Amino acid sequence: MAQLRQDYQKFVMLDAEIIVAGPEKAEAFREYWAKEDLPFVGLPDPEHLVLKLYGQEVKLFKLGRLPAQMLIDKSGKVRFVHYGHSMSDIPENQEIISLIETLMS
Repeated sequence: MAQLRQDYQKFVMLDAEIIVAGPEKAEAFREYWAKEDLPFVGLPDPEHLVLKLYGQEVKLFKLGRLPAQMLIDKSGKVRFVHYGHSMSDIPENQEIISLIETLMS
């Protein structure tokens, strides 16, 4: 999430919002967001409703949910999906920013 924080203003300038959904409960999210001073939205999803809706995978041998990144337009249409195989397997911010710019043109 540090990567997202670094470029958050670039996303805002493109009229995009970052929403991070995770399996933790609301209190854990509040504490983490406050501690890390994250500028974007954290969505606690302890019952995995949102995460299942978008097909995020669970791998027991990887100790839980694998990372997933999605770009969803304002009409709710999913424009890009990346399901990672590990926490190091996520697209760079610039890749997502370039996709947003392409969709805007």
